[in-house]
Amino acid sequence: MDAAGNSRDARRPLAGLLVVSLEQAVAAPYCSSRLADAGARVIKIERPEGDFARGYDASVHGLSSYFVWLNRGKESLVADIKDPDDAALLHRVLARADVFIQNLAPGAAERAGFGSAELRRRYPRLITVDVSGYGAGHSYAGMKAYDLLVQAESGLAAITGHPAGPGRVGVSVCDIGCGMAAHAAVLEALIGRGIDGRGRQLAVSLFDGMADWMNVPLLYFEGTGQAPKRVGLAHPSICPYGAFETADESLVLLSIQNEREWHRFCAGVLEQPELPQRPGFESNNARVGNRPAVDALVGQVFARLTRAEAAARLDAAGTAYGFVNEVADLPSHPALRRVVVETPGGVASIVAPPALHDGAAPSLGAVPSIGQHSQAIRSEFAVQLSA
Repeated sequence: MDAAGNSRDARRPLAGLLVVSLEQAVAAPYCSSRLADAGARVIKIERPEGDFARGYDASVHGLSSYFVWLNRGKESLVADIKDPDDAALLHRVLARADVFIQNLAPGAAERAGFGSAELRRRYPRLITVDVSGYGAGHSYAGMKAYDLLVQAESGLAAITGHPAGPGRVGVSVCDIGCGMAAHAAVLEALIGRGIDGRGRQLAVSLFDGMADWMNVPLLYFEGTGQAPKRVGLAHPSICPYGAFETADESLVLLSIQNEREWHRFCAGVLEQPELPQRPGFESNNARVGNRPAVDALVGQVFARLTRAEAAARLDAAGTAYGFVNEVADLPSHPALRRVVVETPGGVASIVAPPALHDGAAPSLGAVPSIGQHSQAIRSEFAVQLSA
């Protein structure tokens, strides 16, 4: 029950909050989509041609996979913040809003009169969120930043991929990491405002989000003078830890975390219980230094086993393992949970949000068409003329 005695849906704890998001692409829409999932009303400000992420591909009823994933449950308002009337409309909305998110090019929001400092002055309870590529106050502040560029600049690409060369993480990990950080910061700010009544000025960048995730490689490098090597599906400091082909051409990925597991693996999977006593096989450090021989021996055993036989031995030995699946295998994965969302072109089935609430995933709102809610929002926030 809320303060007024009304029942509330525990899966929609942000119901009643108003979020305005001047957003495009991935990072900011990720943040606002999670707020919408939790029940917040999210008004997405779009250009007349719409968020350019609508056209990344046309794989979901003519809409892009990115857009369908990140814009469920939002209202679309087409507005030009450079137009005085539309700017005035936006300020009327912000006067009632709880959160304002923007990821325009550096300086664009300030030039249009929607800089966070000014908004916080005018609306003290407002939580503002500036999403950028590299943050502010340094030589990179004005640079355009897209996910792959930040993967490269942060050093992530240098430790990702095959030894032959740097690689890209196959999803927009910098955008997603930034959106996750922004979402967490907004929730913290809402809690803080509930205590002291004041809004907050938040700033999150793609680079900062990924740099945080790069703490382990950075600290390892500074402590040893050596950067982690690119080892594909292997692990730079654990052995055996990697992918091995089975007799029926599946790839099984296994991970040995300690010596107890190694002894059980040798006895139950390799059927060589004496192996841990051999030089080069007796400890993880020894195995890492002897990786080619260790991997060759393990590979010979798995090459004689089918996928089912390998799984049976690994299960019996208590070894952590998984199979290197193709994207085509994901739809039938036993652990995959999905939910449906309405789109302008029809119903789409997407992966369910990770968190379960009392055993259930939240129900998701529809994906809007461009400007679908413009007329209703303009009427709701129209200038009220005195009698």
